[in-house]
Amino acid sequence: MTAEMFAPPATRRARAARAGARAEEPTAPTTPHAAQAGAEALAAVEELLRLRLDRLAGEWRRGPGPEPLVGDADPVLGEQGLPGILAELVLGAGKRFRPLMCHWGWLAAGGTESGADPTVPVRIGAALELLHAFGLAQDDVMDGSTTRRGRPATHVSASDCHRAAGGRDDALRYGASVAVLVGDLAHMEADAIVAELAQPVRHLWWRTSVELVRGQVLDLSEAAAGGGANAEARAWAVARAKSGGYTIQRPLELGAVAAGAGSEVLDALGEYGAHLGEAFALRDDLLGVWGDPELTGKPAHDDLRAGKATVLLAWAEQEATGRAADLVARIRNQQHEDGDVEEAAQIMESTGVRERAEEQVRRSHASALAALEEPALHPAGVAGLRQVADSVCWRTR
Repeated sequence: MTAEMFAPPATRRARAARAGARAEEPTAPTTPHAAQAGAEALAAVEELLRLRLDRLAGEWRRGPGPEPLVGDADPVLGEQGLPGILAELVLGAGKRFRPLMCHWGWLAAGGTESGADPTVPVRIGAALELLHAFGLAQDDVMDGSTTRRGRPATHVSASDCHRAAGGRDDALRYGASVAVLVGDLAHMEADAIVAELAQPVRHLWWRTSVELVRGQVLDLSEAAAGGGANAEARAWAVARAKSGGYTIQRPLELGAVAAGAGSEVLDALGEYGAHLGEAFALRDDLLGVWGDPELTGKPAHDDLRAGKATVLLAWAEQEATGRAADLVARIRNQQHEDGDVEEAAQIMESTGVRERAEEQVRRSHASALAALEEPALHPAGVAGLRQVADSVCWRTR
């Protein structure tokens, strides 16, 4: 349920009219002040991440007593060890959407004028990036993805280290195990940061973590179940929990809660976040089929190759007929050959699935902007959130 469901009918009609008027193109102009504020916030998050990861690496080398462990180098992973792999993943070329959403949520809730601690959104932002690293390392194992951000995925590089070291057991199993442990380490460090914050933030953080893991297992189960009744609704549930919720809506709300936001602010930001989260998830699906590997860092048609239970695949099942429907079913049931993947992408184009998704992104973008007209929102935050809406909806990676 979203805040829209509880708004008075007149409010809903007015917002819908505003959304329809804006449904064609991105409208937010570039605001230098907002862009600078966002860049400064992300620089602070980056610095905190480096400090936390350096401290973690130092703790890693300590023994149970006052003396350091004998031999710092891992026999397979080398000097970097698990903390080094995590640092490489976290400090790589990520989009940093989550800390940015937290920052703008804090500003939109009047954080600069409320007397709230300005370091809190920075700490939440760093924790969100670590939570994201947890998801990436383990998601790549689950999906069998070989690359991440244009480089070998964590489990792949760990398997390569195993082979280079002449490991005696299974290199693939070793790589997958290391990736799981990297994810565990990331989640532990994220929780350690949030444990220092106020109870309302900690509670929302717990909900965010639960929703992310729930989205992961739903993703696995949907792929295993192979479609069936209500496939579209179930695909949306995965998209909202796994992508939109923990990337857009919850980070935004975490920043607002840290600023002491009231119900009007939280309702408006919740509505904005829900709409923009859906757009983010759909754009993810579009890039998973038609994204440029040079920009996404992942192979073309990766989601189709993996038979992922996306909204796009559910729509393709609704629209395809005859031989095309048979091919889509092979993708869904993971019984396809590599050549089927390119043809499935073409079927999605010819049946209007791609354009349907683009239109829904435009509508979600407009609805998100309409939610920002709530007078209780601080203008500084609104300016940033308008820019973020454009970058989320029309991103290329």
